[in-house]
Amino acid sequence: MEKKDFSVEEALQYGWNIMKANIWFFVGVLVVAWALAGVPHIIASILQKESSGLAFFFRVIGWVADIIISIGLISIALKFLDNQEPKFEDLFSFRPYFWKYLGASILTGLIVWVGFVLLIVPGIYWALKFQFFGYFVVEQGRDPVESMRMSSRITQTIKWKLLGFGVVLAIINVVGAICLFVGLFVTIPVTLLAYASVYRKLLRQTESAQLMPAASEAAPVS
Repeated sequence: MEKKDFSVEEALQYGWNIMKANIWFFVGVLVVAWALAGVPHIIASILQKESSGLAFFFRVIGWVADIIISIGLISIALKFLDNQEPKFEDLFSFRPYFWKYLGASILTGLIVWVGFVLLIVPGIYWALKFQFFGYFVVEQGRDPVESMRMSSRITQTIKWKLLGFGVVLAIINVVGAICLFVGLFVTIPVTLLAYASVYRKLLRQTESAQLMPAASEAAPVS
């Protein structure tokens, strides 16, 4: 069983540094993202009493927009991790991944929902276990089941720390929302990038652990 670890402070510092250097890029991305994902949901809420069918239609549109934006934000975060310069168009780089991401999202959602229905704790456990599925879909083109399996692998032995990390990120964004929502232009990029950096660190640690036994077997006996 490979051991994994990461520094919450280092992840947040990385997110902070990248956000500061690219603040206006993130402001533009978030304004468009909130508009695309938020407007359909607002319209659905307005229409709920008058036409439930039409409201449902706009909720579906909002759900699709949520997936498109999620894929785009992951793509942007990964480019920063690879020392590339993301472009605004990367927010809409969903075409190669949409159906795989949708499938993985539905499967994960169903599993987590069943876990919460059972005893809550299994739901939290499975949410932690499969939380990185989107990164495997976008970065490696994995199918839904494989992306969930890979997420399960890199989160082994470190779910409690990931839970604490998730709580820290949530608190940071709550503080951003309290600051008249303007703070979210800072906190969302910071937490997005910090989260992506933890994914990449856990992935590399897992891959290194897999290579070590193979290297040991290949080493000549003296």
